[in-house]
Amino acid sequence: MSEQKRLFLLDAYALIFRGYYAFIKNPRINSKGMDTSAIMGFMNSLMDVIKREKPDHLAVAFDNGGSQLRNEIFPEYKANRDATPEAIKIAVPYIQSLLKAMHIPIIEVKGYEADDLIGTIAKQAEKENYKVYMVTPDKDFAQLVSENIFMYKPARMGNGIEIWGVPEVLEKFQIERPEQVIDFLGMMGDAADNIPGLPGVGEVTAKKFLKEYGSMENLLANTDKLKGKMKENIEANKEKGILSKTLATILLDCPVVFDEKDYELSTPDVEKTDALFNELEFRRMAEQFDAIFKKGGTATSSTPAEDNNSPKKAQQKNDDQFDLFGSAIADESSEDAHLKYYSTLEDTEHSYQIIQGDLGLKLLLQNLLKQTSVCFDTETTGLDALHAELVGISFSYEKGKGFYVPFPENQDEAKALIEKFIPFFENTTIEKIGQNLKYDLKILSNYSITVEGKLFDTMIAHYLINPDMRHNMDILAETYLKYSPKPIEDLIGKKGKNQKSMREVELEQIKEYAAEDADITLQLKEIFTTELDKTETKKLFDEIEIPLVKVLADMEKEGIRVDVDFLQSLSKELDNDIKLLEKNIYETVGHSFNLASPKQLGEVLFDELKIGGAKQKKTKTGQYATGEEVLSYLANDNPIVQDILNWRQLIKLQNTYVDALPNQVDKITGRIHTDYMQTVAATGRLSSNNPNLQNIPIRTERGRQIRKAFVARDENYTLISADYSQIELRIIAALSGEENMIKAFLNHEDIHKSTASKVFDVPLEEVTREQRSHAKTVNFGIIYGVSAFGLSNQTSLSRSESAALIEAYYKTYPRLKSYIQEQIEFARDNGYVQTILGRRRYLKDINSQNAMVRGGAERNAVNAPIQGSAADIIKIAMINIHKKLTSQNWKSKMLLQVHDELVFDVHNSELEKIQPMIKHEMENAFKLEVPLDVDLGMGKDWLEAH
Repeated sequence: MSEQKRLFLLDAYALIFRGYYAFIKNPRINSKGMDTSAIMGFMNSLMDVIKREKPDHLAVAFDNGGSQLRNEIFPEYKANRDATPEAIKIAVPYIQSLLKAMHIPIIEVKGYEADDLIGTIAKQAEKENYKVYMVTPDKDFAQLVSENIFMYKPARMGNGIEIWGVPEVLEKFQIERPEQVIDFLGMMGDAADNIPGLPGVGEVTAKKFLKEYGSMENLLANTDKLKGKMKENIEANKEKGILSKTLATILLDCPVVFDEKDYELSTPDVEKTDALFNELEFRRMAEQFDAIFKKGGTATSSTPAEDNNSPKKAQQKNDDQFDLFGSAIADESSEDAHLKYYSTLEDTEHSYQIIQGDLGLKLLLQNLLKQTSVCFDTETTGLDALHAELVGISFSYEKGKGFYVPFPENQDEAKALIEKFIPFFENTTIEKIGQNLKYDLKILSNYSITVEGKLFDTMIAHYLINPDMRHNMDILAETYLKYSPKPIEDLIGKKGKNQKSMREVELEQIKEYAAEDADITLQLKEIFTTELDKTETKKLFDEIEIPLVKVLADMEKEGIRVDVDFLQSLSKELDNDIKLLEKNIYETVGHSFNLASPKQLGEVLFDELKIGGAKQKKTKTGQYATGEEVLSYLANDNPIVQDILNWRQLIKLQNTYVDALPNQVDKITGRIHTDYMQTVAATGRLSSNNPNLQNIPIRTERGRQIRKAFVARDENYTLISADYSQIELRIIAALSGEENMIKAFLNHEDIHKSTASKVFDVPLEEVTREQRSHAKTVNFGIIYGVSAFGLSNQTSLSRSESAALIEAYYKTYPRLKSYIQEQIEFARDNGYVQTILGRRRYLKDINSQNAMVRGGAERNAVNAPIQGSAADIIKIAMINIHKKLTSQNWKSKMLLQVHDELVFDVHNSELEKIQPMIKHEMENAFKLEVPLDVDLGMGKDWLEAH
C-alpha cells in the first residue's frame, strides 16, 4: 500500500501577525527604512515547514475582506480589533509575490476567511485519502481535527512545534469529540474576534458545562438545573450563546476546490525569489533557501513526533541524492543558473599574508607609515575588553589586501611586539579605521598603547546614516558590498562550553578571517564617507561621535566602586517589604494566590473584586490585561491595586539591581564597568549595558537607595553629580522661539510655577503646589504629545479640565503650537526631523494611513529633535571636560553619564577647582537663546551627591 500523501495548509495572516509581533521589540528594518518583520516572520514559518517536513502538497490561505456571513449576522464581529499595522499591509504583497515565485498556490476568495477556506479544503483532501496539517497558532482550528486532519503549531521562542491530533484536542479541551471545540468557543466567547459568548463563562466553566451537558444547545435546554446569577445570565443570553456558536463555527462549504496537481510542490523560480530576497535584504534567508533547494538539500531534521500520525520522518543525512522537489535543479547546469547571492572569501580574489619575524614586521611597519589611512582590527581571547588578551592584529590599506600579525601567548613577549607598532598607532597623520573601535582602543590600552590621529568607525558612521538598521559588520558587508564575511562560528564554534578560544584556531584560518574583517571594513569606509556627506552628518560624525569614542573608552575602563555590603543589607530590607505587601494583599483578597501570574491576578482583581466596574480589557489569549498601564489607571479605585504595583516595583528592584549588581563587580578591579553604546538609541542618547545604569528608578525611596550603593573610590575622593536642569524644556523654548517661555528662563523663574501663574491666571506668589504640579505635567507632556485623556490619567483633573488646561497652555505659549505643527510638516515633506547639530531621526510612518501609527510618528517628529539635541549637548560637554581632565593631568575622573547627568570621582584636593570647570563646560557646551543651567552636588555616594 502506498504511503499516504500529506497536505500542509498555512493560515497566512495568523502566521504574518505572529511573525510581526515576535520581532516587535527589535523590528527588522532594512537599509531603505522598510519594516520587514512581518515578511521575515511568515517566511521563517514557511521555510521551517518545508525544511522540517518536506510536504508533498502545500498551499497558503488568505482572508479577503473578512467574513461576509458573520458580519451579516453580527455586525460587531471583529469590530474591536486594532487597525492593521502598516508593516503588515506592506508585507502581504511581498509575501504573495514570494509564494508565486515559489509556485505555491494562494487560496483567497472575497468574503471568506482563511479558516473557512482551510476547513473546506482540509475536508475535501481528507476524502481523497490525504493527511492534512493545518499550520496555524489559532486554537479555533481544533474543531476540524480528525483521524487524518491535524493542527500544526509552528515553533516559537525556543519551543518546538506542536501537533494536535484527536487525543491532544480531547485532552486540552477536556471534551469527548473535537466538534465540541465549537461549543467551547461559543460558551466562553473570544475577545480577539469580539464573539460575545455567555456572560460569566470562562475557560474552566465552559469545560465543566461541556462535561455535564455536552453541547451549547443541551446547556441552554437545561438552564433550570443552574443556580443563582449564572442561571440568570445564561437564560437572559440564550440567543447570544447560539449566535456565538455560529460565529465560532468554521465553514466547510466555501467555493474552493482542492487541486491535487496545483498544490503539489514544484521547482521555484529562483531568479524571482533571489530578486525579492535581494530587494528585502534577506541575506540569511537567501542562504537558507539555497541550502534547501540545492543538490542534496540540507532539509533534513529530526521529526517532532514519533507516533504514526506525525509528519513523515526526515530523510537520513547520508541520502545524498535527495532532491526536495524531485526536479532538475539538482544538476550542474541549473545550479549555474541559480543566482549566487553574495560573494565570499572563497570566490573573491584576495591576498592576505601572515606577518612574522623581524624582517616581515619591519617591512609591514614601513608600509603602514607610508599610508594616510589604515584599517586595523584586533583578535582577542574574549569579549571582555578589560581582561581579554591580544591574539593578533590585522591591517588593510588596499582593497583585497590584508596583513595579519599573530601575537604570542606570553604577555611580556606580546607587549614587546605591540611596542614595535607604537610609531604607527601614535602617528597623528595616519587615519585609523575600524568597526567598533572603542573595543580595540580598550584592548590596546591594556598594553599601554594610545591610538592617536583621526579615527573612522564604520559602525558609528552607519548609525548616523541609517539609525534604525542594525550596524554589525556582517549586515553592513552584505547590504553595501553584496559580500558575506566568514562567520566567527566557523573558527571557534557556537556559543557554549565547547566554544574554542581564538588561541586554539589554526593560524591560516585566523589569518583569512581577521584580514578579511580589516579588508571589508576598509571598503565600507569608502562607501560611508560619501553617505555621511549625502545625509549631511559628517560634521556630527567628526566633531561629536568620533571624539566621544575615546571618552567612553576611558570611562568604561575607570568604572565605579560599589558598596556590596550595603546592597546585601538592602536586599534583606526589600525581602521584609515584599513579604509585608504580600500579607496585606492576601488579607484584603481573603486568600493567597500567585501574584506573579497575570492570569490569576486578573481573575482576583476583575472577577472577584470587580475593580474598574465595566468589562476590562483582555489580551489575545483571552485573559485579563494586567500590565502597568492598566493597573496605574485603576490605582485610585482600590488600595490593593497600588499595593500590587508597589510589590512589582520592589521585586523588579531586587532582581534587576540589588541582587544583580554585586555579581557584576569586576573581580580584579573591584568596580562595576558599564558598557556605553553609541549606536542603539535612534534619538542619539547613549545607552548603557552590563549593567544598565540608565534605568535605575529615582522616583521612589527604595529606587533612590540603589544610588547609595555607588560610592567614591576611597576616603580621598568624593563623588560629584552634575545635572542639566530642565534641559529639554529649555531646548523646546529655544527651538520654537516661544517668547514667554524664553523670558521666564532668562529671568531665572521657576518655569513650572511661571507656567501655572499664566495658565491659571493667578499671581506668581499665589500659585499652589497642586497648580505647579499640573503645569509641570503639561510642560513635560507637551514634548510627548500629551492629550486631555493622558493628562487626566496623570493628574487629579477630569478630562474636560485637562482639555481646558491644554487649551490655556497653548494660548499662553502660542508659538509652541505652531512649532509642533511645523515639525510635523517638515517630517511629512522630508521623511525625517533633525537635532540642532543635524542628527536625523527618520520617520517612515509619518504619512501612514493608519491614524494610530501616524500619531506615533508625529509625536516622534516633535520629541526626537528635543531629546536628540539634549543628547548632542551633553556629548559635547563630555568631550570638552574629558579633554581638560586628560590634558591637564587631573587626578579626578569622569565615571558615568545617565541621561542629563554626569558623575565624577573627584580627588578631595581638586574639589574646589573642578566644580566651576564642570559647570562652565556643561553650561557652555552649546549656545541657545535660553541659558543652560547645571546643578552640582557632592557626597560620598551617588545618592548624597545627586
